Amino acid sequence: MTHRARRLPRLLTFLLAMSVAPLANAFDTFVVRDIRVEGIQRTEAGTVFGYLPVKVGDTFSQDQATQAIRALFGTGFFRDVKIEVENDVVVVVVDERPAIASIDFNGMREFEAVNVRKSLAEVGFAEARIFDRALLERAEQELKRQYLARGKYSVEIVPTITPLERNRVGITFDVFEGDVAHIAGIKIIGAKAIPEKELLKMLQLSTPGWLTWYTKADQYSRQKLQGDIEALRSYYMNRGYLEFNVDSPQVTISPDRKDIFITLSITEGEKYTVSDVKLSGELLGLDDDLRKLITVKPEETFSAEKVNASSKAITDYLGKLGYAFSNVNANPVVDRENKRADLTFFVDPNRRVYVRRVNIGGNTRTRDVVIRREMRQFESAWYDATKIQLSRDRVDRLGYFQNINIETPPVPGTPDQIDVNVTVQEKPTGMINLGAGFSSTDKVVLSAGVSQDNIFGSGTTAGIELNTGKTYRTIAISQTNPYFTQDGISRSTSLYYRTLRPLAINRGDYRIQTMGAGITFGVPFTETQRVFFGTTFEANDITTYDNSPQRYLDYVSAFGPRSNAVIFSVGWSNDRRDSALAPTRGTYQRAAAESSLFGDLRYYKASYQHQYFWPITRDFTLALNGQVDYGKGFGGKPYPLLKNLYGGGIGSVRGYEGGSLGARDPRYGDSLGGAKRVIASAELQLPFPGTQQDRTLRWFTFVDAGNVYSDEQNVNLGELRYSTGLGLSWQSPIGPLKISIGKAINPKPQDRTQMFQFQIGTGF
Repeated sequence: MTHRARRLPRLLTFLLAMSVAPLANAFDTFVVRDIRVEGIQRTEAGTVFGYLPVKVGDTFSQDQATQAIRALFGTGFFRDVKIEVENDVVVVVVDERPAIASIDFNGMREFEAVNVRKSLAEVGFAEARIFDRALLERAEQELKRQYLARGKYSVEIVPTITPLERNRVGITFDVFEGDVAHIAGIKIIGAKAIPEKELLKMLQLSTPGWLTWYTKADQYSRQKLQGDIEALRSYYMNRGYLEFNVDSPQVTISPDRKDIFITLSITEGEKYTVSDVKLSGELLGLDDDLRKLITVKPEETFSAEKVNASSKAITDYLGKLGYAFSNVNANPVVDRENKRADLTFFVDPNRRVYVRRVNIGGNTRTRDVVIRREMRQFESAWYDATKIQLSRDRVDRLGYFQNINIETPPVPGTPDQIDVNVTVQEKPTGMINLGAGFSSTDKVVLSAGVSQDNIFGSGTTAGIELNTGKTYRTIAISQTNPYFTQDGISRSTSLYYRTLRPLAINRGDYRIQTMGAGITFGVPFTETQRVFFGTTFEANDITTYDNSPQRYLDYVSAFGPRSNAVIFSVGWSNDRRDSALAPTRGTYQRAAAESSLFGDLRYYKASYQHQYFWPITRDFTLALNGQVDYGKGFGGKPYPLLKNLYGGGIGSVRGYEGGSLGARDPRYGDSLGGAKRVIASAELQLPFPGTQQDRTLRWFTFVDAGNVYSDEQNVNLGELRYSTGLGLSWQSPIGPLKISIGKAINPKPQDRTQMFQFQIGTGF
């Protein structure tokens, strides 16, 4: 039955009411003594009075009664309307339509109920609205449309209407989702110059494969198909096919609604070569500068990618000069006979503008000054697109916000001013951590910590950490002020106390107490580079026994049971990542050196780390990490074991037990660590399914390599340990979380492997 046919009985009922009701209650014209309304429950009486064409004391006729009935029916509030007359009193009797009390869903797993209710409200179907069967049908169709967009063509939706007290109804949608319809075949007809096999690789949609359970690329949607058509057009346009065209795509579904078939008919056209490249328009005397930005050259095959890149480069260049609304349009003039095209870039710089105000919004906790001091676009200065992008990246690298959005609307009524509106979405930066764990070595381990990366919204970081176990205890207090001076010099201070005593069967007995205090300053040299220098005082007390490991006996022999050291450090960092929380592009470099020139210890240690993030696709990121550390003793003393480096576990070589790589104590088998370390890692990072709102939740596959070498050993890359596996990382509300399942590839007999590893702390 069609929609029109379904509504026909209702229309006939309405017309019958219009024609019969006045006749059934026919009356002569009279002067109204009173007006009474009966049957209303939710509707105000004043609403009814407002539609009546008569008041008390007026003359009331049969025609006016008919007009009133029509007007009240037109409101949609009533199922039935009657006008009766009793002793010159007009009585309006109405039967109200019920209101929607609740909207519920049974069997719906594909969508969140709250999101579906919002979409239904947009078509007029929502709680507290007047119930109408036409709106119910519209809501049913909207719900089906959403399922069809997800590829579920066999979905069935059955609405149930339940009458409730006070003239209300409850609506329940029973949803039978069915199976997802998968793409069974994709054909491209008309491809001659480029094989169909190559073109299919350009498409986001595909037939089922080993990874489509995750990518859902085998599930049809109109948006994905349009994106694939544009991908094909770009692919051909980048290879000179200026007249490429895609005819209307054909999408068919099998009778059982389980398989979808897509056919794309294309017209390739001819391949064109660029004959000449010109600049036109208002060039502001910058002809030579703008011409250098054009990468398209004569006698080259036409490439839309190069044309768009050149247009963007000119637009960005003008943006640096304050032309925020510049337009650059490339117009190719085709010579079909010779298969050549003249290319002209038309430049319209529009008007030059400057920034009136920088407005900060969305920061309920963080002070405005914390965000403003990262801005490189200043008020009352010419607009600079590069500085605005740099400002956004600097605010993102603070790590305080989930999202940062910058808009540049023009100021109403002024032709040469814009505002810069910075809107942020804050994330929790405070952490109170209480935990307990168990290990075969430490037995019960208790931990507690309080930290705040943005204390009182000031941008200052402060924290205290407590850990206690049977063999290891520590307390650490730290504080960092990133703007110790107005010039951006940072200051970090720390106090710590650690004790270590194994007291385990078949292990050497010893005790180490370490107390330290340090201060470090960071000086910015460029927008991304910073130099650090600082000093730390550290006091170590080692108690040995007859069954102590030989390495601790040797240490006491070289430095004594008590050793003090004044450690000087210097470092450099260069952070060009697009985000501190979830980077997808850019690099991070860090170099550091420390040395003890005063006190009992004599050593130096240097390290260098390089990270590289490359966005392979919009969702896939390749993350590379390499680190080299080297330490050495001097002044006739060996490198102190308390400064040894360790490898293995999350953060170095996963799949091996944490800190287990390198040489071991011959008597007890403890890991000795070393003075030299080499670490390398590669991760392929992907967003976790269904978490588009949290960009920090990602899963990854990895390959790790690394090892640790003692002071006496030379670095031998042939001794590197390798591992591979997969894992999950997340900036969770309780701190950075990383889980990995790794397989050691080339373990040696003395190595300790560990497949499952878990860490809450600073990740890669």
